[in-house]
Amino acid sequence: MNNPATETLSVVVEREISHPAEKLWRALTQPHLIEEWLMKNDFKPVVGHSFNLRGDWGGVLDCEVLAVEPNRTLSYTWNFKHDDAAYDLKSVVTFTLTPTAAGTHLRMEQSGFRPDQKQAFGGAKSGWRQFFANLDQVLARAD
Repeated sequence: MNNPATETLSVVVEREISHPAEKLWRALTQPHLIEEWLMKNDFKPVVGHSFNLRGDWGGVLDCEVLAVEPNRTLSYTWNFKHDDAAYDLKSVVTFTLTPTAAGTHLRMEQSGFRPDQKQAFGGAKSGWRQFFANLDQVLARAD
């Protein structure tokens, strides 16, 4: 039986991208492109690499690369330290790329939101919509 106090919520966004997985992978792993669609960063696609994502609002996310399978899977922690437990987030973001006839199916899951983090969960849901709109623009103009 599940304990409701330990259950967590996930934000899942799935998109059909009309670009090959290799192009999408570059946008997910090259720091200058990540900055264009997500946030300023010091990312390296190396398991165990610790990095920060720095938001325009002044917040800093502490991250660590958990999995790298080029053109297929990228996973990293997405932690935001905050004095208020409702915003003190320990989560994992996983991107899964699946080639399709028309390009790539992209699935992003951010897992680890506690039931008492409704505002952070809602913020992530709307935030990822904006991030993916930015990603579409980056892909449209990238070589």
